[in-house]
Amino acid sequence: MLSLGLVCWAFPASALEGVEVKVGAAHFPPYTVRPEQGADTGLLPQLVEALNQMQSQYRFVLVPTSIPRRFGDFKQGRIDMAIFENPDWGWQTIPHDSVDMGLEDAEIFVTHNNGQRNQGYFTDLSGKRLALFSGYHYAFAGFNADPTYLADTYNATLTYSHDSNLLMVQRDRADIALVTRSYLSDFLVRNPQSAGQLLASERVDQVYHHYALLRPHAPISGAAFNRLLQQLRNNGQMLKIFQPYRISVSPHHAQ
Repeated sequence: MLSLGLVCWAFPASALEGVEVKVGAAHFPPYTVRPEQGADTGLLPQLVEALNQMQSQYRFVLVPTSIPRRFGDFKQGRIDMAIFENPDWGWQTIPHDSVDMGLEDAEIFVTHNNGQRNQGYFTDLSGKRLALFSGYHYAFAGFNADPTYLADTYNATLTYSHDSNLLMVQRDRADIALVTRSYLSDFLVRNPQSAGQLLASERVDQVYHHYALLRPHAPISGAAFNRLLQQLRNNGQMLKIFQPYRISVSPHHAQ
């Protein structure tokens, strides 16, 4: 009996904790917030925690990366998965297995609610000052992210802060900012005094339909990850995590 006990304890701890799956974490608020600074806020850490608490076969760990660096990290195996992605966002030539997460968000227009503006204000962008996030691809601009083009064509100010863009609009230093519906929800929770100051558009610039992308030799298959997501839908965790941010969650999604 003693020898059996010794053999059992000889297994490394990782073998008892499940197979490690490295998930790329790039700054994309409110999904992932400043992971390179060690921040553990955002929806991705909540999703990973829910996955790890639900089962023990796999152990999901976050690996900080960046929006431009994530492609190389994925190809070189430094990360096994990229989550909240779209195969059309530069992944076309990179081998991967995609899993539809059944989650949708939307990029919307926001202006200062000065009592004189309504939904018609968002119909025509010409002559208006836009506040945009540097490096993002917007549908209204034909997905052209070139800063000079955006500044010249749309009188755009480009920043690295959605908060700054929304505050510029609120203070009339810009006319319209673009943010995801989820980010605006998060901003208004953090800044309740802004709720009456901002008017969000019913017009949608683009819909974000989220996918998880897995490299070909990842330690978990797309089908297996899809089953885990379905379990999170079934036990209510997906709604609990994403519904407060106005991200739509499909109740059932077959791979």
